[in-house]
Amino acid sequence: MAQTLVIDGLKERRLPINLRQSGNSDARMLISTRIRKSPWWHMSKAAGCWAYTVYNHMYHPRAYVKPEDGGLFEEYKYLTEHVSMWDVAVERQIQVKGPDAADFVDMLITRDVHTRIPTMQGRYVILCNQYGGVINDPVLLRVADDEFWFSISDSDVLLWAQGVNSSGRYNVDIHEIDVSPVQIQGPKSAMLMEKMVGPHIRDIPYYGLLHDELRGHKITISRTGFSAEVGFEIYLHDAMLNADDVWPHILEQGEEFNLGVIAPSHSRRIEAGILSYGQDMDIENNPFEVRLGWQVDFEKGDFIGKEALAKVKEEGVQQRLVGLRVGGEPIVWYNEDFYLVKDNESGDDVGYVTSAFWSPKLESNIALAVMPRSHWKRGTAVRVHLPKDGIVDAEVVGVPFVDPTKERPKTELAAATS
Repeated sequence: MAQTLVIDGLKERRLPINLRQSGNSDARMLISTRIRKSPWWHMSKAAGCWAYTVYNHMYHPRAYVKPEDGGLFEEYKYLTEHVSMWDVAVERQIQVKGPDAADFVDMLITRDVHTRIPTMQGRYVILCNQYGGVINDPVLLRVADDEFWFSISDSDVLLWAQGVNSSGRYNVDIHEIDVSPVQIQGPKSAMLMEKMVGPHIRDIPYYGLLHDELRGHKITISRTGFSAEVGFEIYLHDAMLNADDVWPHILEQGEEFNLGVIAPSHSRRIEAGILSYGQDMDIENNPFEVRLGWQVDFEKGDFIGKEALAKVKEEGVQQRLVGLRVGGEPIVWYNEDFYLVKDNESGDDVGYVTSAFWSPKLESNIALAVMPRSHWKRGTAVRVHLPKDGIVDAEVVGVPFVDPTKERPKTELAAATS
């Protein structure tokens, strides 16, 4: 059923969101050389991966456990009750290295590199264009005084960064490097990491970094993750060469902790209010529309988008990403459409859902949705058009839905033993 691509109350986009409720497809994805395979690809496949998407021009595992065996909610159990490993090579590593690296990175991002990101520390950051649109929301790793890695979400940061410095104003080299991460996430992750690299792993602070070795191969470890659980990322250097030696070793070491190879948990990241670039936001969104205004530091020096963002902050925004609790049968698979949100009284379209899934912790469907100012208030009743259930009741609620102060991932590692 065709729907208007413009909703009254939301801003008009240069490139509209496709809001036609066109449904899923049984079409097969073509596996070809145009899209990159990660160093872990063949081992992810051997671990049972049966569904993929494309992220950063690379095939990305999205499901391992078959629906008849519990599907994505069985994977959720590995993450929240045991320990899990994810192939996340799609977080391609963009290296900025040289005498001017800190100043150049400071120009690219909205947070202050010099005061907020010391050496051997990571931070969640955003990059904006000159219009204030969000280009990417990576984790930025400062692996040396003069070297940074952007562990990127789904857009071409390499091309953007090289373009910004095409005049050679900053004395830096900007390249993608052969470093590929796997995420080790879950309550038993600290025990597994300690077994593999030693007790000093428990000294890493939240978002801290460590250079180490695994089976004689150089790795960089960060205490980060896309799960809002206790977790780490292992960045394998020279990954194309060394992946075959490292992946089986992690599997073997993880057996006693009931390690499961899973996909990034869509349900868990929504519970935590973690945004997915290209789904919950894109280049036409400014930070204030997607709950990232806290990322913008107007006290720092100049950065790309500063003037535009100052104007946005002064004028305010007409739409915002909000949380919804949604009725209907449990949503157990990825959204095939941006589900339309309707006013509770008039039935008019007032917004659209960007991400939705069943929350095991809350025992209800939860969603992130783009909504106009008139529908931001918590407790506002709306309705959502779901493909199987039709029109169902929903309510605006706070985000994050679970653990809003992030106590879980910040857990002291000395206590993370069960």
